[in-house]
Amino acid sequence: MNGADTVFVLISAALVMLMTPGLALFYAGMARSKNALATIMQSFICLAVISLVWVLWGYSLSFGRDLYGLIGGLNFLGLKNVGMKPSPEYASTIPHLAFMIFQGMFAVITPALITGAFAERMKFSGFVLFSILWATFVYSPLCHWVWGGGWMAKMGALDFAGGAVVHMSSGSAALAGALVVGPRKGFGKRSFIPHNLPMTLLGAGLLWFGWFGFNAGSALAINGLAANAFVTTHVAAAAAALGWLLVERLKHGQATTLGLASGAVAGLVAITPAAGFVSPLSAIVIGFLGGILCSYGIHLKNKFGYDDALDVVGIHGLGGCWGALATGLFASKAINPDGANGLFYGNPAQLWIQLVSVLATCIFSFVLSWILFKLVDKGIGLRVTVDDEEQGLDLSEHSESAYQF
Repeated sequence: MNGADTVFVLISAALVMLMTPGLALFYAGMARSKNALATIMQSFICLAVISLVWVLWGYSLSFGRDLYGLIGGLNFLGLKNVGMKPSPEYASTIPHLAFMIFQGMFAVITPALITGAFAERMKFSGFVLFSILWATFVYSPLCHWVWGGGWMAKMGALDFAGGAVVHMSSGSAALAGALVVGPRKGFGKRSFIPHNLPMTLLGAGLLWFGWFGFNAGSALAINGLAANAFVTTHVAAAAAALGWLLVERLKHGQATTLGLASGAVAGLVAITPAAGFVSPLSAIVIGFLGGILCSYGIHLKNKFGYDDALDVVGIHGLGGCWGALATGLFASKAINPDGANGLFYGNPAQLWIQLVSVLATCIFSFVLSWILFKLVDKGIGLRVTVDDEEQGLDLSEHSESAYQF
């Protein structure tokens, strides 16, 4: 066991934990003031609920003994056999518990990402039940497919830090949620103006900061790979922010603070699956194109009529898909000998593998999420009443108000 690696992974886990409150601020600033606390609550509650799900059964379903390439066994149920010694199959230089809690922070933030799609109109109780079911039946199998020795891993799909497991899965689930829950009252007829953009910028900054733990920490050791992932993460976010602002400038003549924040997050999403497989120069290209792609992608909701309130589909779904495909283009074994070369380094088959992983992830997450949303809706209901929505979820769901004027 390596003490330095252990400290590094534990600090990285703490950084990823901070991303969930950062996401809460990022989303809440874009919501209306009457829904600020409810929006924060939907992200923050995941720290409590999903953490326990992960410890009790989620980790075992994700990283337990492989069953037919589809799901993990129950040998780690309740953290049985997960102790202070290293786990040779997953992390040979850090305690198994350190690996478990690092992965647990990924599990926490992923359902929180989905909440942006149905912000301002979902019952708190409905979301809590959905998040438990989703973490169990969608996130855990996907995690096993990619990182737990499942069929995607055996196929050779590359996902360094969660392009499929986190972003494509949440983006696809967000689309299902927006369709099942339906649009906000007045969608398409009135403007829904962000109430606190400084809050959103603060949240974006915390996400950018925490993403270094998200991506660099996925190296699971203090080494050159971690350094590469750190650098590629940063430059991709920077390039994407500029790409997004360029589109705004060309289309509207002005660059916005919301565009800056959204572009940075789009770049962070796009580089996540590739961070440990590509060079910094490749990361700049991935980020820049990701910022441009996502800046157009958020307008799909207007074309197709679904109310993705805070642009989860356009940023996390589309950005995650682009990042996974870009990994199949730019991946280089010179960066990571344990990976594979992409199309631009003489291996076109890797792009096909990445495409299969994208399609499988999006279809699986969308279909299962749709079913789970429908089940919860039939059981305890998903949507607040029209009067509660008009009053605002802060008061109707939590009897609180973010601001006292």
